[in-house]
Amino acid sequence: MRTIILILIVSISAFAKAQTNTVLDTIYANDTKNVALFFPEPIRQGITGSDNFVFTYNREKEQYFGLLQAKPGKESNLLVVNRSGSIFSYIVRYKKQLAKLNYFIPLSNSIGNEKPIVIDSIQVNTSEKSIDNRTYYYQKFCSYLLDRNQRIGRIKKRNEGIVLSVENIVFDKEELYFVIQIENNSTLDYDLNFLNLSIETRQKGKKKSLQSLYQEPIYKHNLPSKIAEGKMLQFIYVLPKFSLSNDRRAILELNEKDGERNIELKISHRYINNPN
Repeated sequence: MRTIILILIVSISAFAKAQTNTVLDTIYANDTKNVALFFPEPIRQGITGSDNFVFTYNREKEQYFGLLQAKPGKESNLLVVNRSGSIFSYIVRYKKQLAKLNYFIPLSNSIGNEKPIVIDSIQVNTSEKSIDNRTYYYQKFCSYLLDRNQRIGRIKKRNEGIVLSVENIVFDKEELYFVIQIENNSTLDYDLNFLNLSIETRQKGKKKSLQSLYQEPIYKHNLPSKIAEGKMLQFIYVLPKFSLSNDRRAILELNEKDGERNIELKISHRYINNPN
């Protein structure tokens, strides 16, 4: 017989009692930057305990993230309730210099639920095994980056109406996020064969040569197979963090399936070593 786990109602008094037994994580914020909090389910309600902290979220259309800002003052707390009733609680503090601007919060950080939920324990065990927390993190952070209007510089090359560009390179945790854009200004659809990122090294000596080493992305977000005529698409490659010396550079190679509109885009070591 399957074991049924009954999660009891968490009232306000019970929530206060739980806080005394649980060490809450601390989130730092200031008044010059937005600190983004990404939750596993859409936010239904968010409350701060002091006026010098402001937590904003979409109250009309439920979304997965909210933005926290703070003014100098005493520490307070943040309480967030998700669509399903999951409760999250954090200590919030003002800090002039912020080391972290994005928090991706797993469901396991919930301290309880505001209403009774009956969960089949066997189903819980199965679902926990099937969830890849790292992939979930990449997915949410990539979606966040695609919503931002941020550019690292002019890294662009075109061939017969096809424009390949790197719009942004962002460092987060131990990875580099390459925000890539393909624009099809031609009158024919573009079928993508492959898009590879390699590191090219210039060999010194009398006989100068180039050596290329392919870099395998650990995650690809929204990679298209076709770019229709007149359309522009953005997607992201996530790679382990790396840096380049002066004699090395990154090469982004775009190859068309059954076509010749191929592009080789060179990315200087300066962009790799100085990401956003």
